[in-house]
Amino acid sequence: MSTVRRLVVEADGGSRGNPGPAGYGAVVRDAADGAVLAERAASIGHATNNVAEYSGLIAGLRAAAEIAPDAEVEARLDSKLVVEQMSGRWKVKHPAMRPLADEAAALARTFPAVRYQWVPRARNADADRLANEAMDAAAAGRSWEPSVPQSPDPAPHRAPTTNRLSGWMAPPAPPTTTVLLRHGQTPLSVDKRFSGTVEASLTDLGMSQAAAVADR
Repeated sequence: MSTVRRLVVEADGGSRGNPGPAGYGAVVRDAADGAVLAERAASIGHATNNVAEYSGLIAGLRAAAEIAPDAEVEARLDSKLVVEQMSGRWKVKHPAMRPLADEAAALARTFPAVRYQWVPRARNADADRLANEAMDAAAAGRSWEPSVPQSPDPAPHRAPTTNRLSGWMAPPAPPTTTVLLRHGQTPLSVDKRFSGTVEASLTDLGMSQAAAVADR
């Protein structure tokens, strides 16, 4: 009896400004050993976080279909909105989201099974990295280039690809400075409400906070 192949799709997207310059990233892995089989990333111009998240999922499912259309897929995202909508527990209410959700659902129906799982951002680091690489490349006027061979029929048990951005760099390389920023104040934060599932503009204070960060 043949064994059903299983793939993992890790997808993410981001927007610098929400809406603003946006991009997505997706990684396809062999579920058996975690080997990276494909990477996808691209800038999508001016868009929201949610559009970028859906774009990452669509790209990941397309890549998985190129590798093994008969595989069972587990799609992992740190977007609660996309996971809940694609799982059928939340309705797709925003008009801009419906075509993307429909496209993702149509791709999912081509597989024997697709399961969606929410994961913390820390466990979605590779897809997040790819999305940021795509946005950085676009900002520099370049096209994103993958770090692993993009083959429609990769070896099923290839050794995991080493993340070229991981680990410590030996001296005399300069130290890396990481800056963590939260978005400026919105009407939802004033009301002490979560703002991850709706679009919210900045208040006057939020705009001044963003300007101060830009100056810094």
